[in-house]
Amino acid sequence: MPVTVRIPTPLRPFTGHQAAVTLEGATIGEVLSQLIATYTDLRPHLYDKDGRLRSFVNVYLNDEDIRHLGREATPIGAADTVSIVPSVAGGVGVAEPPELTRDEVQRYSRHLILPEVGLDGQRKLKAARVLCVGAGGLGSPAALYLAAAGVGTLGLVDFDVVDVTNLQRQILYSTLDVGRPKLEAAAERLTGLNPDLNVRTHETRLTSANALDLFRQYDVIVDGADNFPTRYLVNDACVLTGKPNAYGSIFRFEGQASVFATPDGPCYRCLYPEPPPPGLVPSCAEGGVLGVLPGIVGTIQATEALKLILGSGTTLAGRLLLLDAWTMEFRTLKTRRDPECPVCGDHPSITALIDYEQFCGVAPVASPAAGLPAEFETTVQELKTRLDRREDIWILDVREPNEFQICRIPGSTLIPLGELPARLTEVPHGADAPDIIVHCKMGGRSAKAVNLLRERGFTRVQNLKGGILQWIKDVDPTQMPY
Repeated sequence: MPVTVRIPTPLRPFTGHQAAVTLEGATIGEVLSQLIATYTDLRPHLYDKDGRLRSFVNVYLNDEDIRHLGREATPIGAADTVSIVPSVAGGVGVAEPPELTRDEVQRYSRHLILPEVGLDGQRKLKAARVLCVGAGGLGSPAALYLAAAGVGTLGLVDFDVVDVTNLQRQILYSTLDVGRPKLEAAAERLTGLNPDLNVRTHETRLTSANALDLFRQYDVIVDGADNFPTRYLVNDACVLTGKPNAYGSIFRFEGQASVFATPDGPCYRCLYPEPPPPGLVPSCAEGGVLGVLPGIVGTIQATEALKLILGSGTTLAGRLLLLDAWTMEFRTLKTRRDPECPVCGDHPSITALIDYEQFCGVAPVASPAAGLPAEFETTVQELKTRLDRREDIWILDVREPNEFQICRIPGSTLIPLGELPARLTEVPHGADAPDIIVHCKMGGRSAKAVNLLRERGFTRVQNLKGGILQWIKDVDPTQMPY
């Protein structure tokens, strides 16, 4: 029978950019088999080398995780929908609520007339302490709304400076803040919004050495991380300190939100036991993100934090909220605590924080092309020298057409990474073929392309370190970086 399979944004380049495909099958396994047979380049993203469904990819039948049904043997009905959801990251006890001042009663009057908040609820918010991990795309709207709502103490963990590329989505900052430490600019903006707010800035990288001590100082943790090592670190530290985790993540037009690490509720590892291999899931710097998307998701995280503090309303604990901003669709899927979870399960094997860079298979400061042998790479200076000598070189650009419009290396040929497997005949091959230099924006996607080409028999192929951004910086500053 025909079955609709929803494809998430990161995997759409491998399905001809389709958001949904219709396939035949009576079970989940049959449908997935037809999916990877039809779209062969999806296979390594869904299955490991031993043919097992990857642990960082969840498959849902309607709103139920198939791990809690019959897994791949789960039967499918005519009206069912299959969703692929990869990982792209009750109330709480607060201190004795203080009284509100006359000015605070006036400021929060729209809260006070809500029966669900009222005077007692606003006093809880004043006593509450919330930590935002990251003051970027998600942390910006979350921090602004938590400050405006009257959360008494707001902690911020970040160590970056404001860059002009942040301003498209990180609404804590203005053009005048470019070059300033983020926490300095953020504290100024937040106390300008609410002078009664106690802002605590932690200008440091969150690590296994400081996370537990830091989290113990707060009541709720808002996870605005943008990488997997920090995502798993936040989760484990929340479980070990008993702090609820208001989770959010974004990519291009899609977002996820949930609440993890509540009593008897699932944690992030219950949903995604293992991270994807390094480089398999592109970052927002490579894949892009719609500027308003973190505003929506970050505001949802702030909403969840407020409900946790108030101890009322229905939080997203036990549910995963999915948002497609391009079609403006919201869906909610069920999540469950895994009794075998290594951190929150019945017999946890993780009882202290670990090395999360090692767990996620990345170095603390890894280049986008980390993992390629040195002989598989070249620099922009070497490429410029060879071009000046008029050597026979074929430059392959694996970015998207919209990126190609912004800037390009003269003479390059555009074949987007997602289309490359089907367009290999367009790549020069044979004994007389020129050397191939592959590039993208920063070197991550082109590293994947180099590995693909070498697996397919292309031997004289190298990755351009730093991508076109390095080319613009060191060779051709007349072009526009992005």
